[in-house]
Amino acid sequence: MKISFKKTYKFAIKSALYISVFATGFGLLIVNSIFKPSFPSLLLFGFVFIFCVYAFSFIVLQYRVERFIYRRVKKIYDEVSLLESSSLINQPITTDMETLSREVKKFATDKKLEIEMLQIREEYRREFLGNVSHELKTPLFTVQGYLSTLIDGAMEDKNIRKKYLKRAEKGVERLIYIVEDLDMITKLEAGDLNLEYSEFDVVELIQNVFDLLEMKAEKRHIKLSFENANIQPNFVQGDKDRIQQVIENLIVNSIKYGKENGLTEVAVVNLTKKKILIRISDNGEGIEKQNIPRLFERFYRVDKSGSRTEGGSGLGLAIVKHIIEAHKEKIYVESEYGIGSEFSFTLEKASRKKIAKV
Repeated sequence: MKISFKKTYKFAIKSALYISVFATGFGLLIVNSIFKPSFPSLLLFGFVFIFCVYAFSFIVLQYRVERFIYRRVKKIYDEVSLLESSSLINQPITTDMETLSREVKKFATDKKLEIEMLQIREEYRREFLGNVSHELKTPLFTVQGYLSTLIDGAMEDKNIRKKYLKRAEKGVERLIYIVEDLDMITKLEAGDLNLEYSEFDVVELIQNVFDLLEMKAEKRHIKLSFENANIQPNFVQGDKDRIQQVIENLIVNSIKYGKENGLTEVAVVNLTKKKILIRISDNGEGIEKQNIPRLFERFYRVDKSGSRTEGGSGLGLAIVKHIIEAHKEKIYVESEYGIGSEFSFTLEKASRKKIAKV
């Protein structure tokens, strides 16, 4: 660490002033008592005396106190310098106690925040590894169980063999699904997944997703519809396939966690001249307030029972967030437990010239 010494003169100035005033007053009293000088001579003596005493006191105090404090304060800076990331070591060494106290307090606060952040990350890491283990373990054990049964003798029965092989295949498909989703998130985070931008009608895209998920919604008697029955085409620019994946994941979630005989509505709102807002809302079970900040974490599930009856990789919302952020857009969530949830995200409108061409 390069040492830069920041001096402070407050203490020496005040202390020298006190000493010189007291010494001058005492000196004038003695001189006046012994020598009985004239007033002008006494006044001249007082000015010369106070100046000499003040200058001497200031120099001695500044040097001695500065050296005394500096040696001790330097030890604090030297110990702190072991933490190379500290912003404190980049500051000049100061003997001003108020400044030093403020710097040390700020340093301690920053370190406390860093420690708390590391603890949160460590907790998240443990939880993440536990969730990954759970997600992979379930299909792996399923595949292992069916194959072990076949090896132990069930291979001879053609019906059982075909049935168990199909179930094992489903387990492998689920594993591939999870790994592909993880690979996509990793690429999105690293910026390795290239987005193929084009101009398309987002209303038409949403309708395609409705058609795709119609049977899934009918099983739970959930109606999929636009908020506005007379919605007009709305052209945007982005990666069409990825945006479809976002809309599909959000609608699938609304179906999974929606109430039977419920409703999922999608609205396309002109937010500004350059942006639109796509809003997907449902009247399902909703999300408790404390769970909302963590919704977009990998494998995070609101249901802590560990149930996987609804299927999915647990990566849907994490993928949604990364795809939207890769488009340099924002995603929002509002939810009230027992009433329903609303997910919304922005997209950039296609230019008017390009719309005209379309």
